[in-house]
Amino acid sequence: MGEGISLNKGLVFHEKYLLHDTGDHPERKERLVAIINFLEEGGLLTRLQRMEARKASVNEVILNHPMNYISTVKSFCEGGRGSLDPDTVVSEESYEVALWAVGGVLEAIDRVLEGRCSSVFCAVRPPGHHALRNRAMGFCLFNNVAIGAKYARGKGVERVLIVDWDAHHGNGTQEAFYRDPTVFYFSTHQWPLYPGTGSFQEEGEGPGRGYTLNCPMPPRSGDEDFIRVYDREFLPRAKDFSPGLILISAGYDGHRMDPLASLKLTTQGFAELTFRISDLSRETHTPVVGVLEGGYNLSALAESVAATIEALP
Repeated sequence: MGEGISLNKGLVFHEKYLLHDTGDHPERKERLVAIINFLEEGGLLTRLQRMEARKASVNEVILNHPMNYISTVKSFCEGGRGSLDPDTVVSEESYEVALWAVGGVLEAIDRVLEGRCSSVFCAVRPPGHHALRNRAMGFCLFNNVAIGAKYARGKGVERVLIVDWDAHHGNGTQEAFYRDPTVFYFSTHQWPLYPGTGSFQEEGEGPGRGYTLNCPMPPRSGDEDFIRVYDREFLPRAKDFSPGLILISAGYDGHRMDPLASLKLTTQGFAELTFRISDLSRETHTPVVGVLEGGYNLSALAESVAATIEALP
């Protein structure tokens, strides 16, 4: 291996992710183009293990979504350009691309569980954390992170920690694990904001009570506000949980330059949050997989993804 190549950090990307054609829409292929170009121009791309995605099987998607919903998405996309909900635009290729997005995350999970990487960032689309079991919403078709967590559990991981720092609450991910004590879901998100879920009072039900931690943030919250929540609220709980895998729903629409939210995080702020997750990873000997969610200012998105990758373990 050449000097400077990091054997313990990986990147998932596939050209197929660019085929999900949303037209004039915030969640567009240029997001991934900007990320890859920035990583290449900054020299970071050559220091990562590059791994191509694979296509997830329907049986893997069924881990979180019933067959009738999967079939509905497939048939709708086959009809060409349309909207599954007011925000979620698809094209003829979108169903296949969504399977490749899920597969990219599963490939990353396999790599870290096999010890071939300590962390992987998945530059995938369409995003996933709003996708409910039976409903596409918020630009999302299949819930990449929820499927990934259930896949890891099936691989023998006893406890999975999901950290969601997207500006919008990951209602689909919360739904998937609301009664599940083996998956701890933590979210910081702007409040109030779409989709309107994620209050402090939402903390799980039944055996899952206490394994959902929502920390809604008022508009204009910035780096110091988020760091304070991570240090005081999240990290003590996460250490007690002792995860075997950490998944990050890595959305960057909380950046101060993003057009879809009113938070004031900076690129360095995302790095600081990642450093805290990396410290937790090292302390608990737990691998990390980051999965792209939102982020719609192209320069802020690309810079923040690079900062996240640099700060991963």
